[in-house]
Amino acid sequence: MTFGVIASFFMGLPIAEAALIGGSLLLMSRAVNPRKLYAGIDGGLLLMFAGLFIVVAGAEKVLVTPNLIEAVAGQFHFEDPWILSGVTAILSNLVSNVPAVLILKHFVTHLPDPGKAWRIVAMSSTFAGNFTLIGSVANLIVAERANKEGVTISFLAYWRIGLPLTLISLAFGTWWLA
Repeated sequence: MTFGVIASFFMGLPIAEAALIGGSLLLMSRAVNPRKLYAGIDGGLLLMFAGLFIVVAGAEKVLVTPNLIEAVAGQFHFEDPWILSGVTAILSNLVSNVPAVLILKHFVTHLPDPGKAWRIVAMSSTFAGNFTLIGSVANLIVAERANKEGVTISFLAYWRIGLPLTLISLAFGTWWLA
């Protein structure tokens, strides 16, 4: 099934459709017990994701106006890869990396080279997730699972490693893509 989904990506089927079809076929095949899958679903995490995207969608509708886009783009000069990378990294740690990308899409589409800008946003939002424990939802998932196993990952302990790792990877990535 995995190879079928990957092949469908390369054949041009939209990613969401391929994943949905692959997942549906797995559930219908009964090769995997659906109850076992459903038992592994973290309801609290799903609720947090839903809430996060609702808040970001609300912010997009109310706060991200054409006037704001023009003012921010003129002030921050997002055409500069270093500025775009830095703003993406900061925003990714304020609202998490996926919502940051959703907010930044309004600014990236108006840049002279949107393809280059999207690569910088993708790289920066991904690497910025390593900066703090709350920089990416994946970090929170791991910390929560570790806590259930008796291992505590503190914000400061994570940050001591995340800070240099993020700064080095962002600097190299921005240099490479600039």
